Amino acid sequence: MRIFTYPSAEAEEKIRIICSRSIGADPEIEASVLRIIEDVKNRGDAAVIDYTNQFDSKELGVEDIVVTDAEFNLARQSVDDRFMDALTTAADRISAFHTRQKSNSWFTADRPGVILGQMVNPVDAAGIYVPGAAGGMTPLVSTVLMGGIPAKIAGVKRLAMVTPPRADGSINPHLLAAAGIVGIDTIYKVGSAWAVAALAYGTRTIKPVDVIVGPGNIYVTIAKKIVSGMVGIDMLAGPSEILVIADKHANPEFIAADLLSQAEHDILASSVCITPDAQLAERISAYVKERLAGLARRDIAQQSINSYGGIMVVPDMDTAVAIANKIAPEHLELCVKEPFEMISEIRNAGAVFMGEFTPEPVGDYIAGPNHVLPTGGTARFSSALSVEVFTKKTSVVYYSRAAFFEDADNIRLLADTEGLDAHAASVNVRLTDS
Repeated sequence: MRIFTYPSAEAEEKIRIICSRSIGADPEIEASVLRIIEDVKNRGDAAVIDYTNQFDSKELGVEDIVVTDAEFNLARQSVDDRFMDALTTAADRISAFHTRQKSNSWFTADRPGVILGQMVNPVDAAGIYVPGAAGGMTPLVSTVLMGGIPAKIAGVKRLAMVTPPRADGSINPHLLAAAGIVGIDTIYKVGSAWAVAALAYGTRTIKPVDVIVGPGNIYVTIAKKIVSGMVGIDMLAGPSEILVIADKHANPEFIAADLLSQAEHDILASSVCITPDAQLAERISAYVKERLAGLARRDIAQQSINSYGGIMVVPDMDTAVAIANKIAPEHLELCVKEPFEMISEIRNAGAVFMGEFTPEPVGDYIAGPNHVLPTGGTARFSSALSVEVFTKKTSVVYYSRAAFFEDADNIRLLADTEGLDAHAASVNVRLTDS
């Protein structure tokens, strides 16, 4: 893993390359996704099943799209108790964390004759997208929990899940078990852009929803981008990323393992370590090389590290924090002796993992906070998936006659300034009628 000395032209160029990653797609991919969405809008179930038969399962018919109660029951019987215990523990912790995010409606009567407020209500229906992951062989059960639990806590009345079927038309039983823990109402055996389109616009079999959340490949991401506005979405997720700030007390083998945990995701993933300790940087680089040789996905990890990885040796910790805030990483690890003394300086990060025994996978599965996080520098202005994504806020305004008369002249003045005569007239008619 290459070591850069900061500041230098090479280090600045590497940071520029990391920050310039984007989720933009080839125009041909965008055009292809748009055609799929239009096809689903026009042909409904027929289009959905055609794409599913072509790309996922030749065995599936329209009548098989919805997972049955019998499939749910069989799935629960086929997973072992240790898995269910771990799943339940994770679900309980995710629920406890997200329950604290729930906001309440409020009203105030600070001015005589005026009542103002905000009503907080859940959306009526939400859809959770769960990727197929190696043809269903590596079920992303954590995605089910992270997407579904906040929706349930928000009070969403109807919760649907879409996920690509395996070649035989089935869904991995671990995914179904996770959906049962969450309380998802309906599961549809569809994936990719056609699943997003079906959730957004509805078909005879698949009911439309108000919000779509969950990660996916570039086709899923572009589909979410296209339908956003028709429905709400959580975010446009890009390749995974990790940034580690380390001091001289950090364990280099731990850091090497953490960097590779994200590099193996994708050739576009970014894994960066920033430290003022040049000797630590050398040891981390050596451990990365050693561990890389034994990885099943070493070719992907190596390409990721070459393109978007690196170790930055900086003059001091203030510089390390400044670079981290500039990159605004999805995952930020503070592998320093006193992480709580540094946390107040962190402004831009999807999630912060503090101390050497808090690696990023703790947050992926069991800690409680959501692992659906902003990527590509968007942590500068956006946040993790939360209960709030599944709610909407409605302002409430009440004026008494006396309060209206008190504000009428100011309202008319502002309306006249904007040249909106009809706005002023709606005030005037009430004044003359009195």
